[in-house]
Amino acid sequence: MLDHLSFTAPEPRIIAGAKGDWELVIGLEVHAQVASKAKLFSGASTTFGAEPNSNVAFVDAAMPGMLPVINEFCVAQAVRTGLGLKAAINLVSAFDRKNYFYPDLPQGYQISQLYHPIVGEGEVIVDMAPGVARRVRIERIHIEQDAGKSIHDMDPNMSFVDLNRTGVALMEIVSRPDLRGPEEAAAYVAKLRQIMRYLGTCDGNMQNGNLRADVNVSVCPPGAYERYQETQDFGHLGTRCEIKNMNSLRFIQQAIEYEARRQIGILEDGGAIVQETRLYDPDKGETRSMRSKEEAHDYRYFPDPDLPPLEIDQPWVDAIANDMPELPDEKKARFVRDLGLSEYDAGVLTADVENANYFETVAQGRDGKQAANWVINELFGRLNKQGLTVEASPISAAQLGGVIDLIAAGDISGKIAKDLFEILWTEGGDPAEIVETRGMRQVTDMGAIERAVDEIIAANPGQVEKARRNPKLAGWFVGQVLKATGGKANPAAVNQLVAQKLGS
Repeated sequence: MLDHLSFTAPEPRIIAGAKGDWELVIGLEVHAQVASKAKLFSGASTTFGAEPNSNVAFVDAAMPGMLPVINEFCVAQAVRTGLGLKAAINLVSAFDRKNYFYPDLPQGYQISQLYHPIVGEGEVIVDMAPGVARRVRIERIHIEQDAGKSIHDMDPNMSFVDLNRTGVALMEIVSRPDLRGPEEAAAYVAKLRQIMRYLGTCDGNMQNGNLRADVNVSVCPPGAYERYQETQDFGHLGTRCEIKNMNSLRFIQQAIEYEARRQIGILEDGGAIVQETRLYDPDKGETRSMRSKEEAHDYRYFPDPDLPPLEIDQPWVDAIANDMPELPDEKKARFVRDLGLSEYDAGVLTADVENANYFETVAQGRDGKQAANWVINELFGRLNKQGLTVEASPISAAQLGGVIDLIAAGDISGKIAKDLFEILWTEGGDPAEIVETRGMRQVTDMGAIERAVDEIIAANPGQVEKARRNPKLAGWFVGQVLKATGGKANPAAVNQLVAQKLGS
């Protein structure tokens, strides 16, 4: 079990208006593309970047007589996501038609789940600082088709339509209005992304549109949110506006900040907030009206006559549950508990599943703290500097583990290890062989080290007198010996001999 019972909820974000203080209330609808090679109701490919309109089956294009057939793997992915969010799995769910007309929606409707979603209530714990976290309640997860893409910037007089994305399976993850600031909203989306990447249910690629969020923002006077919690009356929260299709954590924060201040300005001027859908313009740093906010009746939902209720059985759900990977919170807790890592280091190492896997390979059978220091400070530092991911690292986990083994065996010092790291980064190779062939092995011969110490002491009588008066200056001799031996002398042996010779 995870020790999330003792965290403190962060304080709500307070925004000072011209006439008083206001609090933010935020809820999100996150659209996550299901990691599947085929679409939700057809066998067409979901490969990103294919030629326009090349990944389109007859059913995606709404050809007459074509009937949808559910993709079982996509259903399993939704169930796996629900289990990862500690949510209830509904053994019976149903599909509805959401009717609207747009050029990139060939059917004239979207197959979705309004009344009977496949996943019910769950939760996400969003860590904001050590001991500070926000519990965000998940209201539901439903699966639905994605629409196509309209392209307006290829011709001055015409728009084009690409149906490759049409019919791709989406999971819509709907939160309660539990988030209280822009940073929390971005952290929540990042946490969902992290969990789904661990589960393998969504790759979380926001740049390609595989993860995007609709952000609902409202403002209310201090204390109103607590009254909502007591009564569950949404009227206390103020009228919300929805900002559509956000695909950047930074833009999510900027859009919330702007929208909150826009609403506060209207309310303090005596106006009223109109519930509507808005878009965020990152170039201008502002939201703008897109359309009035639709309600369910505007879409004329009704049960899809081509799809019977979706019934799954508990043993099938149990089999998925038994095959679940270790999730980030659990892995982080294990790193702290079993490897002795700090909360911060464990958080850095588990932020991404590939990073965590790399670290675990390095740490296998080795000192966890030392492995963490090398992975975080040396490897991640170099990767970040060059804009690389751990998958593209020139140094494999086995190679980095080999460096740590050489340090532990006393074959190389920390300084030599950094030189070895540089060689591995630029040239590759086996760490042990490089140390042997290039004469990088640490000098452990006490006689050779003692001769070097004696030479340095004999050549610096003035410094010897100073060091005897102030033992802290003995470090100068250690540095000179290491320099004279090319960094190969064992630092611990040098320290010991210098102390003996100087009588400190």
